[in-house]
Amino acid sequence: MTPAPELFAPPADGAAAIRRDLIRLGAVPADKATAIREAAQMLVAAGVCAPAYVDSMLKREAVANTFLGAGVAIPHGMVDDRALVHGNAVAVLQVPAGVTWNDGQTARLVVAIAARSDAHIAILRRLTRLLNDEARLAELTRTSRAEDIIRALSGEDLPAAAAGEATDFAEGFDWAVDYPTGLHARPASVWADTARRFQARIRIRHGGEAADAKNMIPLLQLGLKQGDSVRVSAEGADAARALQQMKAVMDRLGQEERAAAGRAAERAAAPVAGWTPPADAGLVPVAGLPAAPGIAIGRVHVLASGPITVPDRPVSLIEGGDALHGALQLTREQLKVLADDTSRRLGAAEAKIFEAQAELLNDADLVTLACQLMVEGHGVAWSWHEAVERLAGRLAASDNPVLAARAADLRDVGRRVLLRIEPGLAQGGIGDLPEGPVILLATDLSPSDTAGLDTGKVIGLATAQGGPTSHTAILARTLGLPAMVAGGGALLDITPGTQVILDGQAGRLYVEPSDAALASARAWADEQAALRARAAEERGLPARTTDGHTVEIGANVNRPDQVPLALDQGAEGVGLMRTEFLFLERDRTPDEDEQYAFYRDMAAALDGRPLIVRALDIGGDKQVAHLHLPHEENPFLGVRGARLLLRRPDLLEPQLRALYRAAREGAKLSIMFPMITSLGEVLELRRIADSIRADLDAPQVPLGIMVEVPSTAVQADVFAPHVDFFSIGTNDLTQYGLAIDRQHPDLAAEADSLHPAVLRLIRMTVEGAARAGRWVGVCGGIAGDPFGAALLAGLGVRELSMTPRDIPAVKARLRGLDHGALKALAEEALAAGTAADVRALEARLGA
Repeated sequence: MTPAPELFAPPADGAAAIRRDLIRLGAVPADKATAIREAAQMLVAAGVCAPAYVDSMLKREAVANTFLGAGVAIPHGMVDDRALVHGNAVAVLQVPAGVTWNDGQTARLVVAIAARSDAHIAILRRLTRLLNDEARLAELTRTSRAEDIIRALSGEDLPAAAAGEATDFAEGFDWAVDYPTGLHARPASVWADTARRFQARIRIRHGGEAADAKNMIPLLQLGLKQGDSVRVSAEGADAARALQQMKAVMDRLGQEERAAAGRAAERAAAPVAGWTPPADAGLVPVAGLPAAPGIAIGRVHVLASGPITVPDRPVSLIEGGDALHGALQLTREQLKVLADDTSRRLGAAEAKIFEAQAELLNDADLVTLACQLMVEGHGVAWSWHEAVERLAGRLAASDNPVLAARAADLRDVGRRVLLRIEPGLAQGGIGDLPEGPVILLATDLSPSDTAGLDTGKVIGLATAQGGPTSHTAILARTLGLPAMVAGGGALLDITPGTQVILDGQAGRLYVEPSDAALASARAWADEQAALRARAAEERGLPARTTDGHTVEIGANVNRPDQVPLALDQGAEGVGLMRTEFLFLERDRTPDEDEQYAFYRDMAAALDGRPLIVRALDIGGDKQVAHLHLPHEENPFLGVRGARLLLRRPDLLEPQLRALYRAAREGAKLSIMFPMITSLGEVLELRRIADSIRADLDAPQVPLGIMVEVPSTAVQADVFAPHVDFFSIGTNDLTQYGLAIDRQHPDLAAEADSLHPAVLRLIRMTVEGAARAGRWVGVCGGIAGDPFGAALLAGLGVRELSMTPRDIPAVKARLRGLDHGALKALAEEALAAGTAADVRALEARLGA
C-alpha cells in the first residue's frame, strides 16, 4: 500500500502545510454540499483522510454552520471521526462566483480542514486576520495564481492593518440620517438584511469610521444620530442595484421612523393616564416609559449586577466550534419560539425584540472575534463571553442612548448562548431578595430573570434600561406586575429601602412621597382594585346579559398546568388549545403516546368541562425546525394549517389517534381544523377522522373548523352542513381581510379587528352557520376586549375564548348590558366607515 504523501514541512508557527495540489482555482460548485465534497475529495486524493471523512464533513455541516464570515467557510469533520484523518492538511476551493452557504451567506473561499491535532490553528488564526482585510480577501477570490493563496495562508506578505481613515468603494451615494432617534437595532437589522441579498460588498462610512453593511453590530457601532452624514458605497457585479435598493430601504425606514416618532409625540402630548399626585406634593418623578399598568407602593430593592465569572477551559478548535455553533443554533430556535409565542399572545410589535436579538447572533464580527480568541488558545465559553463583552462595551460607551441601550440586548442574547455552552453558570441574583414585598430596581432584567420572579416578594419593577417592548415589559404584563423601563442611571442611585410610589401606567417613580401623596396614591389604587375586585368576585357567574342572553366563556390554554388559573378566573372550559406548542417547545416531533398523555392530562385538569383542541397549526409565522418544512417566500399564503396536515399524514394521523384515544377514555373534547380554505379540505379531513375513530372504536366528537380567511366566511353556509361548529380566528381573519401583515412593525396598528369589513365577515359566518343550526365562537384577540366581546355578542357569536386574565372583565361587561341594545349597536358598527368609527361607539355603552 502506497503511504500517504509527506506534507510539506510545517511552518515555524506549527500551521498545517499549504500544498499546491490542494488548491483548486475557479471552481463552480452547484451548491454547498457539492463544494464540501469537492474540497474534501482533494484531501482524500492526497491520502490525508479516508473517503468516509467526506460524509463526516457533510454530517458536521448539518449540525453546525462552518461559515466563518466575509466569504470564507471552513468545513471539517465530526470530532468523533478523527480516526479517519491520516495527517494534517487543508484544501482550498476558490469559488469566484460564490456558492450559497446559508441564507445570506456566500462562500468564495472554502478551506476544508483535516487534522488529527491542532496543527491547523495557525491557518485559522491567519484566516481570522484576513477576514478584517476585505481587499486582500477579494484578491484571493479572484486570483489565477495558487501561489497567492499559499502565501496568504502561510503567513507570507500578510498585510498590516490599514492605517488612516476608511476609504470608499467607487460607486456610492451620500445620505443624511433622518431617523429621529438615530440608527438603532430595528433599522440596522433591516439595513444588514437588505445588504446580504447582494453579492456586492457594501460599506457605510461616517467620517473616518466605516462598517460592513451586512453586519448589524458594526453598523450600530457607528453611533449614527439624526443629521449625521454617511457615504454608502459598493463594489461588485451587482453594486449599482445594491445601492439603489439600499437607498430605497433607508429612505423608506426614515419615513416610518418619523411617523413612529410623530405617533409617540402625540401620545406624549395626551393626558397621562394613571395616578396624578396632589398639586402641593412637590414630587419630582424619576421618569421612564410605561411598561405594565398598575400602581405599587413599597420600599425598593436595588439588584446588583456583578460580572459573570466564566471559566477558561481550552479545548480543540473543532470541539469548541461544535459547541459554539450548537449553542448558537439552539439559541436561535429558542428566540424563534419566544417570538412566535409573544406574537400570538401580545402582538407582533412586542415580538420584534426577539427577532432583533436573533439578528445579533448573525453578526460576523461577533462570531469571528470569538473564533479569534479560541484560536489563540482560550476556551469556547470564555471566548464567547469575552467577545460579547468587548462589543457590548463599545456600544454602551456610545453617547447615543438608543445605541447604548443595544448593549443590554447583546449581553442578554450573549448570556443565552453562554448558558447553552456552560449550563452551570449562575443566572443572576434574583433569588437573593428580602422577605418583605419590594419594588425591584435593576439595570435591566433578562427573560429568565423576570419569569423567575417570586411575585409574593416583588410587587413592581423599574429598570434603568430597556423599552416598552423589552423582555421586562412583556413578562411584567404577563405577570401582572406594575413596571417602568428606561428610567436611566438615576434610578440605580436610589438608596435601598427607600419608600417609593411606582406608577406603571404613567411610567413614573416617585421617591420619598409625603403622607398626603401616599394617601392619594393608595386611594387611587384602592379605586382601581375595587373595580377589578368587583369583576373578580363575580367571575364565576355566567356571562348573562340583563335580558337573559348567555354567552359561553372559555380560555385559551395550552398546557394542563395552566388550567387551574383559567378556572379560577371564571373560565367555563377551554375554547382553544393550541397544539403546536407541543411541537415548538422541543427539538423533535412528539409521538402518538406522548400526545395522548398530554390530551388526557388536559381533560383531567378540566374535570368534565369542555375542551376544544385545535389540530396542529404550523406555517405562516409558526415554523418548526425539526419538521424540515421547505422554505416559502410567502408562508402566510403557502402550505400552512389544513393544507400542511393533508400533505403530512405523519403529523395528522398520530394526532387524531391520540385525540380519539383521549375521547375513548372519557375526555369531553372537540376537534377543530385550522386555516380551512375549501370544502374539499373539510370533507377529506372528516373522512380521515371518521376512519381513525372507527379503527379505535372511539366515540363521535364534534368536528369544527377555524374561520381565518374571507372565502370561508363568505361560504359559511356551504361549510355548515359538514361541520359541527365554527371558531373565528379574528387575528388572521383581519390580516387576510384587510391585506395587512399583522407582524409589520408599521402597519400592525392598522390591523384592527373591529374594522367594519372584519365585522361583516363575522356576521356572514354567523348567518351562514345558522342555516344549518351550527354555533359560532371567537378565539381571536377581540374576544378578550370587553367592548369587542360586547359587539361580538351583538353579532350573534355564542362562545368567546380568551386569555384567562381577561375573563373577569369581559364577563362583568356583558352582565351589565342588554342583548337587544347590543344587536342594535352591532348594526351601527356594520354600517360604520372605519375602525375608529366603530371604537367611538363604545361611549354609547357607558363605563
